[in-house]
Amino acid sequence: MKIQVTSVMVDDQDKALAFYTEKLGFKKMADIQMSPDYRWLTVVSPEGIEGVELSLDPMSMEASRVYQKALYDAGTPLNAFVTADIDAEVKKLRERGVVVRGEPADMGPIRAVSFEDTCGNLIHLVQPL
Repeated sequence: MKIQVTSVMVDDQDKALAFYTEKLGFKKMADIQMSPDYRWLTVVSPEGIEGVELSLDPMSMEASRVYQKALYDAGTPLNAFVTADIDAEVKKLRERGVVVRGEPADMGPIRAVSFEDTCGNLIHLVQPL
């Protein structure tokens, strides 16, 4: 068994696709209209493990919106992305207009900081030490 697809809930799939491709440099993998109300949309990281996709899932249920907002309001990221050089990555993100919350901080075996994805999520950016 392996993890091949994980997801992030987004308030607007087109906005999410623009953010994850233009700001983070991910590549669109799948874009399939499954029904009038559902679009299977995934991106991949060119630096990531081949075959692992991030699904940009629309929030079609009220519970999704409540959960996402509660996490965001609490400052709690749901997902984490890993980098080998957090300082360089933060600099690049800020140059691209991404809102990074604070500065990277040591947290035990990692350095980490969170950033906003413009779709209602906080993402934890992590560098293993």
